Amino acid sequence: MTITTGLATREGTAQDNADAAKVYVLADGTVGAAVIDGIGHGPHTSRTAPLLAETAARISARRGPLGGLLSASELIADRGADGEEADAVAVAVRVRPDDRVAVVNWTGDARAYGWDGTRLELYTDDHTVGKQLRANGVALELSRQHDNWLRTSLARATIGTVYTAGIRDRMIILTSDGIHDQVPADTLEDLVREHQANPQVLADALVAAAQPDQDGYRDDATAVVVSIREVR
Repeated sequence: MTITTGLATREGTAQDNADAAKVYVLADGTVGAAVIDGIGHGPHTSRTAPLLAETAARISARRGPLGGLLSASELIADRGADGEEADAVAVAVRVRPDDRVAVVNWTGDARAYGWDGTRLELYTDDHTVGKQLRANGVALELSRQHDNWLRTSLARATIGTVYTAGIRDRMIILTSDGIHDQVPADTLEDLVREHQANPQVLADALVAAAQPDQDGYRDDATAVVVSIREVR
């Protein structure tokens, strides 16, 4: 079994890029990958996000993505002397060459999708107030107003707030909300279908597809693609 990856990120229209991503490969071929989406553009966020991604990816490969995200969380758990330490949402995955199920962990509204060759499936659930309100029957018009209110974040992460999913699909896609909030779901699936043979081309295409909203705002956009293929 071979594992190939692609990674792409693009700065949005607000200051510098507060997203970051990292793919790390162990000697045995195990892959750990993470996408970090910094909250806001504070003085530490864009500088710290790559460190969080590096930590999460490396530890995910060795100890699993729960350990990866909790380790990254420790780097920003204290607000710092100026009270303005970075915070973020995050998603991480570990893919082992001989495992049939890849493990994903996430906190906040970063996402993981799986592609089985015919359909794109969302395996994560956004940790937002809007999502929780909809799950409890609150009207869409009201709940949508709370989609940017996070219920959890990386700095506050615990075992109870970092959720887990298992993915059997042979392609896994991690995204920041600059992609999945600004690329229609059908376009997302069309891009995966078109570029599934090349993870790097797919990651580039997903990032490029993010379009500005009606006010001209475009968020930072980041994607990691992990493809698992049988060797014959």
